[in-house]
Amino acid sequence: MQRLKSLIGVLVVAAAFYVAWQLFPPYYNNFQFQDEIESQARLNSYTSKSEQEIKEGLIKKARELDLPLTSDQVKVQRIGTELAISADYSIHVDLPGYPLDLHFTPQTKNKKIQ
Repeated sequence: MQRLKSLIGVLVVAAAFYVAWQLFPPYYNNFQFQDEIESQARLNSYTSKSEQEIKEGLIKKARELDLPLTSDQVKVQRIGTELAISADYSIHVDLPGYPLDLHFTPQTKNKKIQ
């Protein structure tokens, strides 16, 4: 009986590590992309880069991170002295017996200090 409990315990720990191994990369890549969005909003609030140029730079970064983003999913808007950037995408993760779609919406707003 003790061996059975030990075996079940090892299987539960192994399953937890497997799930973490599958879920960590999408969340980590989203964190990196969110950081890039915030960085670009801070930097480009004070430049004359067009919205399209900012969007293209973010799409390039998304490709580096293997994020399934298209140009339509990234929104860049300048409203007065404010720069707003947002994205909306989903990543499909196949867990055994439980397929999962993770939905991410990284976004930020930065207002230029005058």
